[in-house]
Parts: sequence; structure tokens; C-alpha cells
Amino acid sequence: MGRKIVIEPVTRVEGHGKVTIHLDDAGEVEESRLHIVEFRGFERFVQGRPYWEAPVLVQRLCGICPVSHHLAAAKAMDVVVGAGPGDGLTPTAEKVRRLMHYGQIFQSHSLHFFHLASPDLLFGYDAPPEQRNVIGVALANRELATQAVLMRKFGQEIIAATAGKKIHGTGAVPGGINKNLSVGERDALLKGPAPMNADAMVAYAQGALDFFKGYYAKNKVFIDTFSHFPSNHLSLVRPDGALDLYHGVLRAVSAEGRRILHDVECQDYLAHFREEVRSWSYMKFPYLVHLGPEKGWYRVGPLARLNTADFIPSPLAQKEFEAFKAVTGGAPNNMCMHTHWARLIETLHAAERIRELLNDPDLQGTDLVTSGKRQPEGIGIIEAPRGTLIHHYRVSPNDQIEMANLIVSTTHNNEPMNRAVNHVARTLMTRASVITEGMMNAVEVAIRAYDPCLSCATHAYGQMPLEVSLVDAGGHVVDRKLR
Repeated sequence: MGRKIVIEPVTRVEGHGKVTIHLDDAGEVEESRLHIVEFRGFERFVQGRPYWEAPVLVQRLCGICPVSHHLAAAKAMDVVVGAGPGDGLTPTAEKVRRLMHYGQIFQSHSLHFFHLASPDLLFGYDAPPEQRNVIGVALANRELATQAVLMRKFGQEIIAATAGKKIHGTGAVPGGINKNLSVGERDALLKGPAPMNADAMVAYAQGALDFFKGYYAKNKVFIDTFSHFPSNHLSLVRPDGALDLYHGVLRAVSAEGRRILHDVECQDYLAHFREEVRSWSYMKFPYLVHLGPEKGWYRVGPLARLNTADFIPSPLAQKEFEAFKAVTGGAPNNMCMHTHWARLIETLHAAERIRELLNDPDLQGTDLVTSGKRQPEGIGIIEAPRGTLIHHYRVSPNDQIEMANLIVSTTHNNEPMNRAVNHVARTLMTRASVITEGMMNAVEVAIRAYDPCLSCATHAYGQMPLEVSLVDAGGHVVDRKLR
């Protein structure tokens, strides 16, 4: 008899979603889907508002990565006010924005790895749920938990110093910034008492990498085989091919490493991307136009960025990048769980860049804003913690936003997340007659590797209700688990 497994909601992610897994009469997994069941209407909310409000308004999408939306919108509005697509700002404005962004990358990556992902690594995806959480991590490894809190705190202090406050700041404005970094603010971050200073954070980031590599050495089969499938990969890169999380050109490579999008300027993105709508999800499915929806889907995020970049422009992270690439002999890495490794390499890179920028005297400059010939529309693209983030706005002659199109990182990852769910479901749930907690969490582990922000909402700690039912073809409940 045919059956359907429903996992609702997916836990330890931002926002709300559910998974349905359909089994045929023989118990084989026929189809698995990740459903996004929330609707966010910010593309309509901002219409009619003055363009200069966009960087402040749109960041309300998210309480975890508001800086990414803040900066993407500001970059789009830079174009509108004639400051140029990312390269026309004053040195002080660009560097303060970069410092803000790397603070965001550092705190968000730390939050995800230690608070959301590490319980599955430390205890296993089939461990008791009362242990498999951040409190369990703190009880099992106090030093690791303390380090996680301090790393996130430091990243938030960077954001507060550059954006005005830790969440939903106002630092970036069309054409630049509204405050520089004072000497006192700089010294507090650069030379503050240990461990709350830049040097300590670089060391912490190295320690997190050592922790993961030690885990990988003992659990290589799990990390390599848990969820893996070929895909294309997309991200920004610097024009010379370096990893650049703030600005660059769009590059995509195939699963084999063939270049399929050749360093496209951000303002030209619309010629290369389309979004497909499917009836069972509020989230769209982007793809590369010239490859079509079946072959043109791709991943974004830390794993994709390390697959598209030629090198990382900071010495410690570059060394780790070389070790990461050696695992696949330089070929693209299509193993989902390696995303955690890539995320920690980026965390180290962010710490190095933060330290470098804090030593730059341009941060104390007073030339903060620039402008030029007004343009009717602008596009801002940035590498958010979860991947490529696109903001596109059209502005009327009377300064009102007429059109807004936002393609968030998790939207780009919609198809690969669905494929990850299907891969795990086929592996663990084929011919299953009883639902286990471990099976359910294994599906969530695959989703969590992408660190999805399903509604661009905040993280929440607590016991989220979960009900999974096994229903036969006649609609009768065969098995049910409640959590």
C-alpha cells in the first residue's frame, strides 16, 4: 500500500517548512519534497516607499542576517544615485561596509555551525532529541559552547560599531555610509581584553576548523556519503577569481568544473536567470536561462563559493582552502556535509579580513557619501552567509520604488535542498514500516547543511512541535510519532 511521511515543521532552521515523502506500494521512495509554507510579501511592501528607505526596510526580512539585506539594498541604491555598481564609493565607505559584512559572516557562520549543526555531529543524527541541541553541546563540551557564544558576540560587536546597532542597523545609505569607525571603537575590537579581540577570533576560527577536521578524520564515510549528488555551483568572485563576499562578478561552474556562467556583471543578471513557480511551495526555483530549468539549477553558499573561486585572498584561509580542494583533487565538491567545512574556512577568512580592515586607517576617514548621475533602476548582489543574494529595484522620477525583486540565498538552494531530502529519504526510508526519530532528523540534517532561512525569520530555541504520520493509500494512519 502506498504511504506518505510528513515531517512538519523542519527544526533547527530559520522559518517554517515541512517535508513530504511519498512511498509506493512496494515501499520505495517515489518522491520527496521540501515545502515552504510561509509567504513573505516584502517585494510588494516596499512599493511606493522612497528609495532611500529600502536598506532599512528590507532588512526586516531577517533577524539573523539583516546586514546582508541591508547591504544588498544599499548596493542597488548606490547605482540609483549614480555612485556606481560597487566600485564608486569612497574608500572609507567601502571598507566600513566590508567590515560590517565580514562581521555578519563571522557571527552567522558561528551561530549555524555551533548552535544548529554541531549537535548532529557531536551526538549523531539518531541521538535522543533531548541531547541533540545547543544545551546538550554545552553540557558535553563547555569550552566549545563558550567559544561559540564569544565568536557570535564579537561578530555582533563589529556590526554594532559599523551599522549603529547589532540588529537592523542604519549604517549603509545610498552612495555610502552615515558613520565611520572611531579610534575608540577600532581599538576596542582590535586590542580589547582577551578573548574579545581580533587576534583571539582568528585563533578561535582556526580551532573550530581543527575540531571539524578531527571529526572528519574519524567519520569520513558519513561526511562523504550522507548526502551527495552532482550540481552546478554559483557565486560572486573577484574579477581575478578570488573569493569575494562583498562584490564581484557572477560565475557558475558545472559539477565537473566546466565554466557555465562566465564572470557576468551584476547589473546584467536578469539576462541569465529565471525563476520557476511550482504549485506546492511559496518559494521559487531559479535556474540559468541558457540551460533551462532541468539542467540549469545550481547551489549557492559556502560549498558553492569554494567551488567557483580560484583562491582565497587571506593566508590562513588559503592554506585551508588548498587542503579542502585536495580532497577532490581540485574538482568541484558535491558532498553536502562538506558545506560545514567550507563554512568554517569562510569563518576563518572573515576573521582575517576583520583584523586586516581594523588596521586600515581609511576606516577613520570623513568622506562618507558620493553620488553621480541618477539612474532609474539598480541591482545589488552580495554573498550572504547562505549564498548569493540579489536585490533589484526600479525607482520612479518622484523617488518612489516601483518594482522590487529579491532572490534570496535559500531560494537559489531550493532545488538542491529538495534533492538532498530525496537522496536521504531514498537511502534511509525505502521500505520503512516504522518511523524513527533518527530517520526524521536525518532528513533535517540534509536540509540544515544549507543553513536555510525559510522565511528570513529569526532563530528560536525551544521544543518545536513535530508530528509525523505514516498514511496508507486508503488514508488510514499506519504509524504516528509526536514530538
